[in-house]
Amino acid sequence: MQLDIDIEEWPDRDWADLAERVAEAAGQVAPELANERLVASILFTSDSEVHTLNREWRARDKPTNVLSFPMLPRKRLLALAPDGPPEMLGDIALAHETCAREAAEKGVPLEAHAAHLICHGLLHLAGHDHELSEQDAENMEALEVKALALMGLADPYGDRT
Repeated sequence: MQLDIDIEEWPDRDWADLAERVAEAAGQVAPELANERLVASILFTSDSEVHTLNREWRARDKPTNVLSFPMLPRKRLLALAPDGPPEMLGDIALAHETCAREAAEKGVPLEAHAAHLICHGLLHLAGHDHELSEQDAENMEALEVKALALMGLADPYGDRT
């Protein structure tokens, strides 16, 4: 997968490298994301911008930690041949202030929480949805945990045995 990354209003760190590593790990646990034809955009931005996007596109008048806007239906994604022109998978936007606050509340580095949210967003772009059923939520969380473990990051949902 190719990433188009735009960084606004986030502290000076290598967010692009982090996003690339997350995409690689996500592709290992959700092989449909490993197709080299796919393109996803990731915007690291402010709560204010994510609030605006959430209000305009989801009719929710509040900021949130991450938004995802899929552009390729899952059925088409799963049937996508490895050869051909680029295909836009979708867009992800992360809100800095909310992400930083949540990371502090969880007692984890901002980078680890951002990695989790990028993975979460990429899985949404691939058609995974935790809001459909408890089983779908568990399946999506398990993929996130596996991807983050590949990066050496702890389970963001707590210890699992």
